[in-house]
Amino acid sequence: MKKYIIFSISFIAAFTLPQVVSGIFITVTYTPDMEVARNMGTFLSQETFIVGSDSSLLPAIFIAFLSASIAYFIPNKFTSATNNVK
Repeated sequence: MKKYIIFSISFIAAFTLPQVVSGIFITVTYTPDMEVARNMGTFLSQETFIVGSDSSLLPAIFIAFLSASIAYFIPNKFTSATNNVK
C-alpha cells in the first residue's frame, strides 16, 4: 500500500508540475502587441469578463489518480500472471 501511495503522488506530481511550470513560463514571457492594442483602443472595454465554466483542479487530479491506479496495477497483473505460468 505504501508503494501505491508513493507511486500515485509521484504520478500526480509528474502530471501537474509540467503544466504549472509551462503556464508560469508563458505568463512571464508574454509580451502583448501594443500596435494591435492601440488600433483597437476605441473598441476596448473598461470591464473584465472571465469566460468559462467553474472548472477546478479536481477533475484533473481525479483523472491523474485514475491513470496512476491503472499504471500501477496493470503491470502487477501481468507480472503475477507470468510468474504463475512458470
